[in-house]
Amino acid sequence: MTTAHNTTPQYPFTAVVGMDDLRLALLLNAVSPAVGGVLVRGEKGTAKSTAVRALSALMPAVDVVGGCRFACAPDAPDPGCPDGPHETGAVEERPTRMVELPVGASEDRLVGALDIERALSEGVKAFEPGLLADAHRGILYVDEVNLLHDHLVDLLLDAAAMGASYVEREGVSVRHAARFLLVGTMNPEEGELRPQLLDRFGLTVEVAASREPDERVTVVRRRLAYDADPAGFAADWAAEEDALRGRIAAARELLPRVTLGDAALRQIAATCAAFEVDGMRADIVMARTATALAAWAGRTDVLEEDVRQAALLALPHRRRRNPFDAPGLDEDKLDRTLEEFGADEGTGGDDDPEPDGPDGGPDGGGPEGGGPEGGGQPPQDGGPEEAPLPPEAELPHQQEREAPQTPQASEKPEPESAPQGGAAGEKAAVGATEPFRTRRLDVPGLGEGADGRRSRARTAHGRTTGARRPQGALGKLHLTATVQAAAPHQRSRGRSGRGLVVRRDDLREAVREGREGNLVLFVVDASGSMAARKRMSAVKGAVLSLLLDAYQRRDKIGLITFRGTGAELALPPTSSVEAGAARLEQLPTGGRTPLSEGLLRAHEVLRVERMRDASRRPLLVVVTDGRATGGPEPVVRAARAARLLAGEGTASVVVDCEAGPVRLGLAGELARELQGTAITLDELRADSVSALVRTVQGNRKAA
Repeated sequence: MTTAHNTTPQYPFTAVVGMDDLRLALLLNAVSPAVGGVLVRGEKGTAKSTAVRALSALMPAVDVVGGCRFACAPDAPDPGCPDGPHETGAVEERPTRMVELPVGASEDRLVGALDIERALSEGVKAFEPGLLADAHRGILYVDEVNLLHDHLVDLLLDAAAMGASYVEREGVSVRHAARFLLVGTMNPEEGELRPQLLDRFGLTVEVAASREPDERVTVVRRRLAYDADPAGFAADWAAEEDALRGRIAAARELLPRVTLGDAALRQIAATCAAFEVDGMRADIVMARTATALAAWAGRTDVLEEDVRQAALLALPHRRRRNPFDAPGLDEDKLDRTLEEFGADEGTGGDDDPEPDGPDGGPDGGGPEGGGPEGGGQPPQDGGPEEAPLPPEAELPHQQEREAPQTPQASEKPEPESAPQGGAAGEKAAVGATEPFRTRRLDVPGLGEGADGRRSRARTAHGRTTGARRPQGALGKLHLTATVQAAAPHQRSRGRSGRGLVVRRDDLREAVREGREGNLVLFVVDASGSMAARKRMSAVKGAVLSLLLDAYQRRDKIGLITFRGTGAELALPPTSSVEAGAARLEQLPTGGRTPLSEGLLRAHEVLRVERMRDASRRPLLVVVTDGRATGGPEPVVRAARAARLLAGEGTASVVVDCEAGPVRLGLAGELARELQGTAITLDELRADSVSALVRTVQGNRKAA
């Protein structure tokens, strides 16, 4: 929904403390929207939203055609505007809009809605604009973009790339301009974006709360001052805001005159090739970013430092091949590449002109007298009664950011000592074997959960299987069924012309079947019977493979481990498979096998999740050899817990980890109690001969 205008001023952009990369990325997009937007990744509570919202106050006002719902520019109106053609008339000036897209928005709310009834009966393209129209020539902000439905993200990024939005319903189409600055924020702990969607954002920055006490004190002091008197606080920073606003306008004016020399372009191409990024979008984004950096610094030529800064902002997220890859860029490798391809030819333009202003910026630079040379940094926090930040705070990407690495098979001998707080006989964690492609495990029946790629479900997208009366707003029209419903009534409705007389009661929407994402809850046996080094490595490799499969199929995942005397919820249900891989890597083994505790903990987790999201169906994956040795009557209690889960209709798979020439078949017995299926580690592989087309549903029927 569009943000409402109120009398409370936004928190000033220049009062934001630290976060140099984020501020710079936002300012570069303000200078050149062609950069392609910003994706902001960071933990909760790091002022991501505050910085984004503060940017809107710095954007220059725009002139629009009076009465146009699509914000057409008076000097160059959109020839295809649904409200057009526009005649010379009133011109309105308005502030740049910042439109927020809610996570739960519908497709019609995003792109707009066509009145199908009027289109069929009157031939009129009655169109209600969506958020893309509201955001034209402004800012579109998506908080928690990683939680947005994939098809909405696709529509959003397509519009951002093409500069236009297309709405089509059964041959009736509307097009309007949709050029905006796209900003998304996300917490990686709640799940990642797909790599192909990451690539569509021009720049990505990582933000984290400062660990410096003095800087944290400054953040708190400023926030308390703003909350106590928003208007007064904004007035204290008004001069800095005006200066920064002027610097943005000056950089925009200078941008068309910036020259991207052949040497700088060669450095860009060599850098993208050296880091093996896919496609050519990275090269284009780097070129646009380097040009914007030069304009921001008040220069008309692109220098090597501009190319380097552009690489640090545009490449890290494009190097991720799977969700377990750590984000970031090897800066030593970057420097070597730039030196190799820039030493002979230089990096500037042919004449290396001097900057327009004496301090490296137009009229002496920004509100603080100009940013640092070359890199085009945003102004620092030298506002009222505050000292500038120390020099190290001015240099983005100075420290390597750490992230969980892909668990790899370990070749080191396994330590025999127990970890801190562990039970006797407990062994330290071992690495996982290389992940592999797994067979698909389905939940039986037909669900109605969120779009995904695992189990059959009624979804908004997929193959059409029937028609029904609309339940609420009309979704995808089923044209044949609508005509069949209206046809018998044409004479009684007084039809006289060629057009079909259609009433709202005649409308039918398509019923579609696709696939949904599920909640895949892993229950992993970490007891002493699983502690053989090679065996546990293989088990971790299998679970890691299933985690990767869950990521690709848009599932939520959770992880329960059991050993010793109880079970632990190592990872509450989340969309972050990266977090699941990190917990798995740290998993030690040892002790008895409290199988019943693991199953009972799974029952409790699923009960809570069912209350939170009843439409997301669970798939329980128990990874064990089937032994039960912990607590009184362990076998009886494990069987009772399994029947409890089966009684609630929980779809289950038991991954049998039993090894050796003599097999007891206990995992198979557990699967029968769960009314699920048992598969071995070998059968889990998609390329295994024994894994041919056997689903959970088929095995449940066989049981």
